[in-house]
Formats: sequence, C-alpha cells, structure tokens
Amino acid sequence: MDIQEFKNTVLPAKHKLYRLAHFMLQNKEEAEDILQDVFLKLWTNKHKLHAYNSIEAFAMSITKNLCLDKIKANKHKHQVDVHQLEIDSQEANPYQRFELADSVNKVQNLLATLPDQQKLILHLRDVEGCSYEEIEQITNLSINNIRVILSRARKNVRDGYLKMENYELG
Repeated sequence: MDIQEFKNTVLPAKHKLYRLAHFMLQNKEEAEDILQDVFLKLWTNKHKLHAYNSIEAFAMSITKNLCLDKIKANKHKHQVDVHQLEIDSQEANPYQRFELADSVNKVQNLLATLPDQQKLILHLRDVEGCSYEEIEQITNLSINNIRVILSRARKNVRDGYLKMENYELG
C-alpha cells in the first residue's frame, strides 16, 4: 500500500475514530493522541491491511483498545460536561430550552451509569451508525450478543428516564 492508497482508504475514517476516542476518553487532547497512535500503527502495518475486510472496523478496534489501555493506565473516570452541549432551539422559548437541556442532562447521566460495554455498543450503533458486522469486528462479540447488549442499554436508559420523569411528576 502506497501513501496515496493509505490516504484514500484510511484517512476518511479520521472523524469517526476521533469521535470514538473522544467519547471513550472525554478528553480532546487524549483523543487526538490516540488518533495519532492509531494512524501510526496502521501506517507501520500498511502491508498487512489488505487482509482485513473492513480497514475502518479494524481501525475502530485499534482505537477502542488504545482508549481502554489509556483508561486503565490513568484510572480515569470520565464524565460528560453537559454545559458544552449546544442546543439548537432558535424558536423555543426559555422554558422549552430549559426542559430540553434538562432532558439532555438526564440522558447523559443515565448513559454515564451504563456498563462500559453497553455504553460502547450504544455509541457505535446509535451515534456512529456502525453496522452490526462492523461492531462485531470492533468488539469481537457475536451479532446476537451485540443485539442483546444494545437492547439492554436502550432499555436501561429508557426505563431510567421514565423513572426520573415519573418521580418528578409524582
């Protein structure tokens, strides 16, 4: 694989890889470092990349593993800073904007309480839009197992949200 082929096949996944690293680490600089490490690993092993069905899925797998290593090394608990979220609500009144921000905050808190595996699979499927086959390659789990984990993650978030809403109303 020459440099041009590398640019055409690997670099288009850059933003997806960055989002995954940033999601897992919750730190912009660490995510950028991981992304550089991923590209370095891919470049040094460029002669082996033809063996993979999906180079993007392989890159996502490398990113996931490097992030997990980084988390273990730092013993770093990540939290989402809800204040950085932008809410596009030009037509909404202040009450509606508050309600929307409150709902986003609740969902983010619920996502933070999910087990890491559920969090990762939910992110890959619902945020990144990965297919089940890509998630299978990234996580080394069977598609049936991925479907079960994804279903449980969605159910946990939905049930937790409804419980919070009902608690506030009651």
